[in-house]
Amino acid sequence: MLNPNEKKRTSPADLRKMFGANLRQLSSRSKSVSQLCRELGINRTQYNRYLAGESFPRPDVLHKICEYFSVDARILLEPVAEIDTAMDNVFLNPITRNFLGTASRPVPEDMFPSGLYRFTRRSFMQEGIYVVSIAKIYRSGMHTYVRGFELKEAMRQQGLGNSGEMREYRGVVLPQEGGVAMLLSRRRALSVSFSFAAPQVSFEHNYFVGFTALNVRESPGTQRISRLVLEHLSPNWATYMEAARSTGFRKTEEVPAYHRAQLQIDRPFQ
Repeated sequence: MLNPNEKKRTSPADLRKMFGANLRQLSSRSKSVSQLCRELGINRTQYNRYLAGESFPRPDVLHKICEYFSVDARILLEPVAEIDTAMDNVFLNPITRNFLGTASRPVPEDMFPSGLYRFTRRSFMQEGIYVVSIAKIYRSGMHTYVRGFELKEAMRQQGLGNSGEMREYRGVVLPQEGGVAMLLSRRRALSVSFSFAAPQVSFEHNYFVGFTALNVRESPGTQRISRLVLEHLSPNWATYMEAARSTGFRKTEEVPAYHRAQLQIDRPFQ
């Protein structure tokens, strides 16, 4: 009698059946099975046997198939629809994996820690004015994200609504040689900003300096690139409140002293 607490073992036939069903679904994304077999270097007749659940590939062939479709060995046990594949991930898609795939690597916590950051950059719209604001860096799974809110005054200047939903932006933090990159955008916006920041030597090792670029058309009186300073805030209420009071559009003399020094205000960006 079967112990009710004992899991039913998966038979080889079950594995072949599940693998065949998943392989059919994955193969349907390609232009043709013939082209797919040529790219994989697998005999078409043998591939058809895999599709029909009549045969199972050798470990090296299975690895080749999993690599091609950016899946893992779970395709033997679970429906592919329930597996997190990388086919819809632009960084891990087979077309770009070997070119952009390193961007999906985790960002080390000790290099770019989670928490609240105060950042400063030159205003893209007003000469001699600086934007001081706060953003949150956090982890979810293997990836690092950023979340913050545009200043209300900045939204008004652009003729946009200043509700929290309209002002919110989110993005992803990507590892770069010598630092990190951030891709940011507001909800449903078509424009994306790009930022790069590298660790800066400081007493507390909590400063990052780089630049930020706004992807918009060139227009008179509008700057599209600026130096950027990020300050990782100590996790205490007094520090958070002091940083919150410093946010907004600020004149040069109102910018936090260390930020002002790193922005090199009198030196053109190169």
